[in-house]
Amino acid sequence: MTFVIHLNKLKMNATNKSIVTNFIEEIWNSNQFEKIDNYISADFIDHSLPPTLPANRDGMKLWIIGTGKSFEHKSIIDDIVCEDNKVMLKIRMQLKHIGVWRDIEPTHFEISTVGYRYYKLSEEKIIEHWCLLDGNSIESQLKEATHGCKIQE
Repeated sequence: MTFVIHLNKLKMNATNKSIVTNFIEEIWNSNQFEKIDNYISADFIDHSLPPTLPANRDGMKLWIIGTGKSFEHKSIIDDIVCEDNKVMLKIRMQLKHIGVWRDIEPTHFEISTVGYRYYKLSEEKIIEHWCLLDGNSIESQLKEATHGCKIQE
């Protein structure tokens, strides 16, 4: 009996890892929003969105679209840990600054930052999300990009 429980737990962990990694690739990296229902529960709560956005699937979609207006972005999963219905990612975001962000005009510089995403799942759907990204590092890199010698043509 213990062996069967262990196998079921391993299968659930593998399934949850797959759901989250596919979500990052298809929704965050590729903006395939028509697939969002494959990953996000109807009663999804995003605990990381700014208060100006609803803390639901629509708010998350608006956040991803808004991010895309300021940056060409790609999330790379550096590490993943899964236990039962919880998945934790250490991510690296590669960013190219293409639009105004925090009042900083586009620099077209390529930068990166690191962070963590934490997901809870139920019935093979993401039901909650928390995120911690180093926005101050992004801002510092962009401000550094606007200083220094400029070559005039």
